[in-house]
Amino acid sequence: MHSDPVLSTIDALERAAQTWPDRPFIIDGDAQWTFAGTLGAVETLAAGLISQGFAAEQRAAVWGPNCAEWIIAALAIQRAGGTLVTLNTRYKGNEADQVLQDAGASILFRPEEFLGTDYGTLLAGLPSEGIPSIVLSQAHASWQAIYQAGQAALKSPEGLEQARSARAAVSGDSISDILFTSGTTGRAKGVMTQQHQNIKAFSYFAEILGLSEDDRYLIINPFFHSFGYKAGWLACLLSGCTAYPMPTFDVEAVLQTIEQNRITVMPGPPTLFQSIINHPERSHYRLQSLTKATTGAAVIPTQLIVDIREKLGVAGIITAYGLSETCGLVTMCRPGDDAQIIAETSGRSIPEVEVAIHGENGVPVPAGDTGEIVVRGFNVMQGYLDLPEATAETIDADGWLHTGDIGSLDHAGNLRITDRLKDMYITGGFNCYPAEIENNLLRHVDVAQCAVIGVADERLGEVGAAFIVAQEGSQAAEEEMRLWCREQMANYKVPRHYIWLDSLPLNASGKVLKTSLREHFGHRQQQSGDDS
Repeated sequence: MHSDPVLSTIDALERAAQTWPDRPFIIDGDAQWTFAGTLGAVETLAAGLISQGFAAEQRAAVWGPNCAEWIIAALAIQRAGGTLVTLNTRYKGNEADQVLQDAGASILFRPEEFLGTDYGTLLAGLPSEGIPSIVLSQAHASWQAIYQAGQAALKSPEGLEQARSARAAVSGDSISDILFTSGTTGRAKGVMTQQHQNIKAFSYFAEILGLSEDDRYLIINPFFHSFGYKAGWLACLLSGCTAYPMPTFDVEAVLQTIEQNRITVMPGPPTLFQSIINHPERSHYRLQSLTKATTGAAVIPTQLIVDIREKLGVAGIITAYGLSETCGLVTMCRPGDDAQIIAETSGRSIPEVEVAIHGENGVPVPAGDTGEIVVRGFNVMQGYLDLPEATAETIDADGWLHTGDIGSLDHAGNLRITDRLKDMYITGGFNCYPAEIENNLLRHVDVAQCAVIGVADERLGEVGAAFIVAQEGSQAAEEEMRLWCREQMANYKVPRHYIWLDSLPLNASGKVLKTSLREHFGHRQQQSGDDS
């Protein structure tokens, strides 16, 4: 048995391959990968990368939907001593190019096609066009070539020694991944975390949720996000679960997969569970196997938690809170918490992590009072890539990470999130940053000024409303603006509502008064009687 401490994803993979060699780790459609088979594939692909000049601490990106090859590519990058960079599948070419350039990625794993988009053409004419790419498919020539190069390398003394040296260099202190998160500046920042931080955080996650080798885990949350990657397949790797990746969310496909594969665990945003509960054919499916679930990322009606327990029969439903800057995990409810605690709070901090609420003067406030949520502990990021000033602004001298979220703690330590300092809103589980969307809108020839806010939406939780001051003499129509936005940015960022104003409401220092915009939108909705 593997008795060494598990400090990296590769330690975890080697332990899993020794503990459960023949158990399935990934079931992706008709393809099945055991833990031992995954280790072999990862070692071979890593040797192939090394043979092509990929070296320790270099960065490689994965840009694609949930699939077995995504996991194998990510682990191979880390096995070769490199750092994983994840890209949102909804990115347009210019958005992906910015991340690839900022990350300095030297290799790109991507699909050939996904949801009708030819990924091979998205970077055409952009600086990242020349980055060597490998298609995320065992059947593709580029994957076969790198895999065969790895097989050949492992048969030669020199190649074998290079692979062993690379493995020996992987430690808990190695940078595991760089996840890019947008912010108030409108430009994505790369969050760097170490291997041991992620391993410890999601070992606690698996323990609290009660994951075991008997679980079958449906992962709908995208792998490019910590929810699908770290709370998803990494948690499976640490606990011996079988991962079932799902590339897109389709309610019927989810119901069929739960029934056919006797799925026991399924995380997801509240909209996912609401869609299943409301599906007219739900009663036709056998869903009794589903016993554990996690959700979060939005305000959750208490009734939804009650419905998940009573209508879906999921006794082990909990909510959690995290952000990229904390490895994706800060607090969790615990199994057995009552529905109100699960719906209205994000639970208590995980072990070895402190959560506090600071007032405007940076002093902790009493239980029940509202202020900025700050976090301190092993899960706090190493910093933003190449942005020491932004890092220093986020992590203070006492080690507290300032989340930009507003909330309160009750006497039991349960965290209630009430607002966001950064104006961020969440559409269907995706974080949307107004500054980033505003920067895109300002590139339109007819837009002189703009401001974006999040507004309530029954289906998606929140959607964007764009307030626009047009250039003099412009004739831009709402549908034209919407179509243009769809070409320029990921779909979830595209505002749902467009309102033209003669001028934006400003305060004395010239800052847009977004509270006034929210009031304007509310009055507009009342007048139109439109609740959409």
